[in-house]
Amino acid sequence: MDVPVYAWLAVLAVIVAMLAIDLFAHRRAHVIGVREALVWSIVWVLSGISFGLVVWSTWGAEAGQQYFAGYVIEKSLAVDNVFVWAIIFAAFAVPREYQHRVLFLGVLGALVFRGIFIAAGAALIESYSWILYVFAAFLILTGIQMLRTRNEHAHPERSRVLRLFKRFVPMTDAYFGQRFLVRRAGVVLATPLLAVLVLVEVTDIVFAVDSIPAIFAVTSEPFLVFTANAFAILGLRAMYFLLADLIHRFVYLKVGLAIVLVWVGVKMALLDVLYIPTLVSLAVVATVIAASIAASLLRTRGQGRREVVAEPAGAYRVASDEEVAELEPLLRRGRALARR
Repeated sequence: MDVPVYAWLAVLAVIVAMLAIDLFAHRRAHVIGVREALVWSIVWVLSGISFGLVVWSTWGAEAGQQYFAGYVIEKSLAVDNVFVWAIIFAAFAVPREYQHRVLFLGVLGALVFRGIFIAAGAALIESYSWILYVFAAFLILTGIQMLRTRNEHAHPERSRVLRLFKRFVPMTDAYFGQRFLVRRAGVVLATPLLAVLVLVEVTDIVFAVDSIPAIFAVTSEPFLVFTANAFAILGLRAMYFLLADLIHRFVYLKVGLAIVLVWVGVKMALLDVLYIPTLVSLAVVATVIAASIAASLLRTRGQGRREVVAEPAGAYRVASDEEVAELEPLLRRGRALARR
């Protein structure tokens, strides 16, 4: 597959433009409701599908099928990521109106890190073809482990990353709007929002370790791997606000994700023995995920939306009006110095 440089530049320009539009649309902190999240989810999904159709018409059916297979795999695995985000936000009692800013920066970081992982993975495959078997074994073992621990949940309050963060970064216990850093009594302090952002970024990296090898099972073309990842990730923020209060209903989703990981691992392991068409892989992944979601909704029918409950990672609160007022002279002074 011959991908000219201008195609890469065009894709990056589209991604930057979409991020800019999203940031402008949510420039003011507000609670994102289900209707707004649904509209944005539809926009992001249609964007991913539209790009897939461009790939199909430009580089042929096989490239298009590989893109869509990768997109479905990444989108499916991302749902588990969304649920971990919900637990992190609940553990830190993050006000809903501040969550979008964290997720925007989290997704931005995820795009950068996944780009690095994809470049490294493609280079390894190009130099050492046997690395595919290592990826295959890793995916199969990860799928089996996910199946065994399907009823376990993340515990942000026990995170080693959080303990290290608290040890080396002085932090206030209050949220000051969407600020990540504040200066109090001459000391720069992190707000809990910065700790949440760090945990979200680390979570993205951990999930990338699973998802990047998985997509290499359906295509080894870096352009398709990156774009499928990018368009799947871009819609994660809207997906979070749409699904966060429905975590309790997706009781069989981890089973479906585990089966998908095992399936793509087996497919990768059999590359030199048995060729499985991309369309078959796409059909299997879509069927497994659809079946797990349908079974989950049927099993939990009648249950409505409810907020996620998690063990608190600390006693966090929203800063009082008096505390915020104390910062205003410092902020005005900082802006004045910046203008000079």
